[in-house]
Amino acid sequence: MRRAARRALPAVAMLAATAGLPALAAAQARRPAAATARAADEGRELTADQQVRHALGRLGFGARPGDEARVRAMGVDRWIALQLHPERIDDAAMTATLARFTTLGRPGAELLRDFPPPAQVLAQRARAARMAGDTGAPAFTREDSLRARQLGRESYRFVGELQTARVARAVASERQLQEVMVDFWANHFSIFAGKDRVRYHLPQYEATLRAHALGSFRELLGAVAKSPAMLQYLDNFQSVADSTRPTAGRRPQPLNARQRARLAERNPEAAQRLEQLMARRPRGLNENYARELLELHTLGVDGGYTQQDVIEVARALTGWSLQAPAQGGGFVFRPQVHDAGEKTILGQPFPAGRGIEDGEQVLDLVARHPSTARFIARKLAVRFVSDSPPPALVARAAETFRRTDGDIRATLETIVQSPEFFSRAAYRAKVKSPFELVVSAARALGAQPDTTPRTAQLIARLGQPIFGHQAPDGWPETGREWMNTGAILNRINFGLAVAANRLPGARLADWPQTATLRAAPKDAQLDGVIAALLGGEASKETRAVLASGTNPMLARAAADTTRGADEAPEMETPTMIDGTRAARTSGRRARAMNATNSTNAANAQAGRETARPNRAPAGAFGQLPRLDPFAQLVGLALGAPEFQRR
Repeated sequence: MRRAARRALPAVAMLAATAGLPALAAAQARRPAAATARAADEGRELTADQQVRHALGRLGFGARPGDEARVRAMGVDRWIALQLHPERIDDAAMTATLARFTTLGRPGAELLRDFPPPAQVLAQRARAARMAGDTGAPAFTREDSLRARQLGRESYRFVGELQTARVARAVASERQLQEVMVDFWANHFSIFAGKDRVRYHLPQYEATLRAHALGSFRELLGAVAKSPAMLQYLDNFQSVADSTRPTAGRRPQPLNARQRARLAERNPEAAQRLEQLMARRPRGLNENYARELLELHTLGVDGGYTQQDVIEVARALTGWSLQAPAQGGGFVFRPQVHDAGEKTILGQPFPAGRGIEDGEQVLDLVARHPSTARFIARKLAVRFVSDSPPPALVARAAETFRRTDGDIRATLETIVQSPEFFSRAAYRAKVKSPFELVVSAARALGAQPDTTPRTAQLIARLGQPIFGHQAPDGWPETGREWMNTGAILNRINFGLAVAANRLPGARLADWPQTATLRAAPKDAQLDGVIAALLGGEASKETRAVLASGTNPMLARAAADTTRGADEAPEMETPTMIDGTRAARTSGRRARAMNATNSTNAANAQAGRETARPNRAPAGAFGQLPRLDPFAQLVGLALGAPEFQRR
């Protein structure tokens, strides 16, 4: 499978400046040593409070009300040690929430039986009608069309449950690091739910990732390689030995002409199905999984392999296939289509005459390869430290990975207990993905876990549908690829939408700080919101935006409308997993809906902000109600650069 080249991004410097991100970094760099008293921990540049905030934002999805005080009382190192062992953490409340879902972790064969694809059901109905002799019935009636739509929705219901449960866990689970690692591995071993019948295997696939998230990398790699979801997504279940090569078993032979004629006479339906199956049968070697195994899952693009290695790995993995749904639909090795010839992979000889051992040896080889240690160590450092992690830290993490035979927990501990992790350079250095942004906003306001699909749909509208990345390279892990003009504006709008109670489970009236801050003087409100949502640290630029009651990007968007800039391109619209589209807002319409903000900004500058409260723009979140000044302040804080970073 080839990955589509990513489109060129706008000038990052200009966009970041527009969002105010450099101002934050500059403010941190200018902070005098006296104002950032060093923690007692030797080698750590962050204050004790910053360490707590940093750990909650990196090893979890941000703090809930009261979390910082609890971690401070426990000690940040003890909290980290506990998160590295999620089995020691009581998560009974989350378990009770998950009990509401009925499809989590179920095998794909069961889901296929209970939620059959529409085409399969309609084909069965048509076949039954033909066998009953109703030859005059139309092939596809209006009733069939309505039934197909209903079946289509039902066949995606379990995907919606899986997406909803992923978000609920991230919001409310006490095992925060485990959920961060599930998100990490789901992106590393990325799978697209919209391909063929892959979606039926996703609940079991995510359960596999969660079970191995902090364990052995070799065991995780093997579980992924044998998972029905990955076997289908990258087509390895269809990969068979070339007909000229020896196999480990007798090849299945097609029926000859006489046998086909006899079958057609005795059972025409069976003969037709056999012809269809033969037409769809695997044709030969498929390199998709082999290529991504080397490039994306283990060695990395510069890991020292060649195209010939890709071919040899694909040969070693022939016969790694799937059972029929009636037999359970799980992994099966088919020796009759396995290439049993000699192979040489990464310079290591593989003798002839073997079967499944070829594939297992490939996984052993790549899991323990030095390039894999460096590749995984760097990806973890990018996720937990910075987009450009210090090479010395990556080297130490890679050495831990090698020394412990791929122990993920030990490798991660090397990273998160390092001076580089607790450095000023790493503090708020990462831009949140849409998933992280939405979940952190829910946690910041003390939201209850949402058991409806709505929060997952908000994440999709921000550009990151869960299991919705079509290419196998996963979503971007670096901030600049999330920061373009449309995305920044959408994030600001999201903050205002949250303040308008559009985030399920997060009502502003229920936020603990609302009771004391809503009636407070304006300056006290400003300080209180910055303390609660931004850790008490905001740049001068951010304070000015919050005090003004509007964001200059919204005003500029409104100004574009008045100038008639209708030719601006539409914002990208992500495809939802169920095949629908997230709300599309054209450049013209988005600017028109932002125009009210421009007027209100002028009113604010004239000292009349309380007479005419800001109306939040609609964008991907629908037309929002007018917000009172306190709600506007909270919404702008959630859209501020400091909250966009972790």
